[in-house]
Amino acid sequence: MKKYLLIFYIFSLVIGQGLKNDVALSPVVTYWKTLSIEEKETFLFSYLVQVYETHTELKKDIGYGGITEWYYDNRAELVYGIFDYLNQVDIYQMVKWVDEFYSHGEYANRPFYESLEFAFRFQQAAGSTLLEKYEDLQFRKIKPKGD
Repeated sequence: MKKYLLIFYIFSLVIGQGLKNDVALSPVVTYWKTLSIEEKETFLFSYLVQVYETHTELKKDIGYGGITEWYYDNRAELVYGIFDYLNQVDIYQMVKWVDEFYSHGEYANRPFYESLEFAFRFQQAAGSTLLEKYEDLQFRKIKPKGD
C-alpha cells in the first residue's frame, strides 16, 4: 500500500509541476534571464547594431524594395526609432522594460523584437508608474513624458 501511495504522490507532483510550468521559455528569454544588467545592456545594444547593419547591407546588396522593405518595416524602423530615443534616455531604462515584458509568463516565447517594441512604447508613454503607463497606452493617449 505504501508503494502505491508513494507512486501516486510522485505522479501528482510531476503532474502539478507540469501544469504550473506549461509555458516553456524560448532560448532567447532563457539567455536574457541569465545575464547581468551590464550584459543585458551590451546584448541589447549589440542586437540594435546587428539589425542596423543587416538593413544597411540589404540596401547595399539588394537595393530597396522586396526583402529590404519588409526588413525595414518589420525590424529596422523600430531599431532606428530606439537609436534616436537613446539620445534622450539611458539604455538601462530599455533593459528594465524588456525585463518587465519577460517577467510575465505569457510572453516567455515572444520574439525579442516584440520585447523591444514593448520597451520602446512603455518608455515613451506618459506616467510614472506601470499602471499609469498602461492606462496611457490602453486609451491610445501615447504622448511623450514632457507633454
